[in-house]
Amino acid sequence: MAKNYEVDNTDLKILEILMQDAKKPFTEVARKVSVSQGTVHVRMNKLEEAGIVEKTTLRINYAKIGYDITAFIGIYLEKSALYDQVLTKLREIPEVTNIHYTTGNYSMFVKIHCRDTNHLKQVLHDKMQQVDGIDRTETMISLEESLDRNLKLTD
Repeated sequence: MAKNYEVDNTDLKILEILMQDAKKPFTEVARKVSVSQGTVHVRMNKLEEAGIVEKTTLRINYAKIGYDITAFIGIYLEKSALYDQVLTKLREIPEVTNIHYTTGNYSMFVKIHCRDTNHLKQVLHDKMQQVDGIDRTETMISLEESLDRNLKLTD
């Protein structure tokens, strides 16, 4: 399958439904889109092969399992050439859930989840700030996540 798969309105409708509930059975998706279950299955396979659909995951409410702190870390690199090296090390830190290479003030922007402020301090001091190539960090603690959604793909 070519990586330049042409996405059409049927694909977008299928994606829109599954982004709301990835566990929704293909039979129900097919009924809502007015296509066969086989069509949904084939199109999802094509979307995966094209790299449009990368993975299916669960959305976890981390606070309900004891991770009460969500923080964003702005990372200043000693030099931008160290990005790949730092990225490799940050991926090894289990509390890190998102890593972005950015423009602006920070070279990297990272999201982490910690049990409490002591755990946050330990992750910052004992793990992140020990990574060679990180010059300094700035931490912002999230008080509340007010919105987390996918893009709307159809009108």
